[in-house]
Amino acid sequence: MRVIQTGLSGCVVLEPRVLADERGYFYEAFRLTGLEGLGISPFVQGNVSRSAQGVLRGLHYQWPNPQGKLVSVVEGEVWDVAVDIRQGSPHFGRWTAVVLSAENRRRFWVPEGFAHGFVALSEQAELHYLCTAPYDREADAAIAWDDPDLAVDWPVAEPVLSPRDAAAPRLGQVQESRLPRF
Repeated sequence: MRVIQTGLSGCVVLEPRVLADERGYFYEAFRLTGLEGLGISPFVQGNVSRSAQGVLRGLHYQWPNPQGKLVSVVEGEVWDVAVDIRQGSPHFGRWTAVVLSAENRRRFWVPEGFAHGFVALSEQAELHYLCTAPYDREADAAIAWDDPDLAVDWPVAEPVLSPRDAAAPRLGQVQESRLPRF
């Protein structure tokens, strides 16, 4: 597996070694013993999300009880984003993004303390993500996808949003007690 560093410490792209021939292909999608050195904790929950083209989900996080997420796409293509929202971090408010697709088979590690979001670029996109903590409704939170202070360069101008995501506050409007610390 190749580890590709991003501009944010802790966020990495994992590119598997694919063995392919005329019969098809094989690759190792997950092995804990390669990930521990990257600071990736054991996973306790797996989720699947399917979205139509132009659907934007995020920017979501949990606090307290944060989740780290190992995100991959099994069908289609998405533009996947992580935003550092850890108070005191030298990268607070900065974001990084990667294209994940069934074709490139890349996985994106979004550490605890980061907000996560994506937009479906293909007609349909199906994501699979492993989480380091279970979903906690009381800790669930969101930040505005179009927060001008973050200036995330989304590849869509008018995404399809849930009511929750459309009403999410800007990062500067979130109470300090509802944000993780570095």
